[in-house]
Amino acid sequence: MFRCIEDRARASEARAEAAEQAQLEIINATERKLRDAARALEEARRRIESQQEQLEALEFRAQVAEAESREARQSLALVEDAIRRRLLLTADQLDASGSAVA
Repeated sequence: MFRCIEDRARASEARAEAAEQAQLEIINATERKLRDAARALEEARRRIESQQEQLEALEFRAQVAEAESREARQSLALVEDAIRRRLLLTADQLDASGSAVA
């Protein structure tokens, strides 16, 4: 009878140790997964920050390009105006010299 009780006690103890070992394995696996997730989140955060910096740089370059484009259009308008004046002046001089000859 004592032997039966001892066998049951040993079996219960073995099950308890197995359950404890399984819980430790689950805890360790969960901790590994949490560390992996934390690393993945940190990497994603760094990528997002990098992309935001790149976006800001692109926006700045776009603003610079727009300003340069405006300046180029203004310069072109000034050149076109100068050409028109020159052509009108030349045409007026031709008319004046043609009138004087006639």
